[in-house]
Amino acid sequence: MTDIRELLLSRIRDVADYPEPGVMFKDITPLLADPAAFTALTDALAEIAQRTGATKVVGLEARGFILGAPVAVRAGLGFIPVRKAGKLPGATLAQAYDLEYGSAEIEVHAEDLTAEDRVLVVDDVLATGGTAEASVQLIRRAGAEVAGLAVLMELGFLSGRARLEPALNGAPLEALLTV
Repeated sequence: MTDIRELLLSRIRDVADYPEPGVMFKDITPLLADPAAFTALTDALAEIAQRTGATKVVGLEARGFILGAPVAVRAGLGFIPVRKAGKLPGATLAQAYDLEYGSAEIEVHAEDLTAEDRVLVVDDVLATGGTAEASVQLIRRAGAEVAGLAVLMELGFLSGRARLEPALNGAPLEALLTV
């Protein structure tokens, strides 16, 4: 696993003062552009999906779509997008959550998850954990079980893990990198 961590880290670019002064943005686009690194990332996340017994992969808008869809294909599972409110046609379930300034809402198609599903949530970064926590609540409201949460990168200094672990109720939270 050390080799994959080194490969992934070597393909993540730091962008200073983005999106605002004092923030060090972790840009994953160089990783996505490198087929070896993107394949290694997809394989590692697909292995987590298989290990957790997931039957579906949920990807969180928008980078979670980029990572989650190939993970689902590699693991032989279905992929379910969790979108910002108002982006999905038809009957949806919604979950509101608080942001630093204000609130937001995410949605999933009501019929995409059932009581038979075990769902692995996939995203690029775990920061404060607000969106991930809302997705866990949404999955459970849809009647499915949360198999776990897997991310490329955890920003440890933002304490998202501490917020999420009670919501996960024993389901694993796996970060390939912690920065």
